[in-house]
Amino acid sequence: MKKTFAAILGATMMTAPMALAADWPTRPLTMVIGFAPGGSTDIQGRVLANVMEEFLGQPVNVVNQPGGGSAVAFTRLKNTEADGHTFLFGGTTALTFTPIITPVEYEIDDFEYLAAVAVGQNAIVTSAEQPFSTFDEIIAYGKENQMTYAQQTPLDEAIIRAIAEEEGLDLAIVPTGGGGGMAPLVLGREVDFAYSGGTHAQYTPTGEMVVAAFMSAERSPFYPDTPTLMELGYDYSIEDYRSIIVPQGVPEEVKARLMEAAEYASESQTFKDITEGNTFFPVVFIGQEEMEANVRRIRASTEEVMAD
Repeated sequence: MKKTFAAILGATMMTAPMALAADWPTRPLTMVIGFAPGGSTDIQGRVLANVMEEFLGQPVNVVNQPGGGSAVAFTRLKNTEADGHTFLFGGTTALTFTPIITPVEYEIDDFEYLAAVAVGQNAIVTSAEQPFSTFDEIIAYGKENQMTYAQQTPLDEAIIRAIAEEEGLDLAIVPTGGGGGMAPLVLGREVDFAYSGGTHAQYTPTGEMVVAAFMSAERSPFYPDTPTLMELGYDYSIEDYRSIIVPQGVPEEVKARLMEAAEYASESQTFKDITEGNTFFPVVFIGQEEMEANVRRIRASTEEVMAD
């Protein structure tokens, strides 16, 4: 039986996206990271890029673009051609918090949240050589002495400023470009305590750095004896996901390939070894539908808290 032209055309239209998805990409990709080299996001991202290369068959080049807790990187991503060849790897607080407190050139609807591959472990850290090690001891010390705090994002700074005001601390804030900038300040005792998005995992096993408290909603499974700020009586937490994010308008078949690569990475022993064994972040795979809902839920909750 002869096929009609319409039938042939219809079959071609049905198979073309699948063929394109299987063939994509045909040139190198760029992973943008919104923090300086050396921090936990950078360490995870570079391993993720290598594993995604295995799956996609093309180089995934890492570009660090620090500034504003990754706000600069998100601005770049928004203005990138929406073909999937450039994507961002990083946390979601630059979307769920930063636009609430400071003018930025993007909003959450400018992007799509394809997949999360790790859950953030946000901590308050200090040097093991300081005269304090717990968060309660930091507060007690700060009531008698001026202190310095190294921030990385607008959100961690806002939380610490609120606690400092509540406790009557005289606190100076020192900005950093990420964990790679924070660590030498803490280890050299140039600041008293600091925010860490995971870089502490490189220094706590050696005894050089101490986690005083976690900003995450729940305790880290890797530091089960360290309390959260909420457990200590402060009504603040950071819910964050290390995610693959693209600008709006990327073709569906391209997004599908990137999600497949993300799921492949989440099952990779190499990625697990670095993410859980080196930076102490639980590896997960959360797909687009759930991540889209998470980002909007956290943003709405944050707006409600900030309004109070």
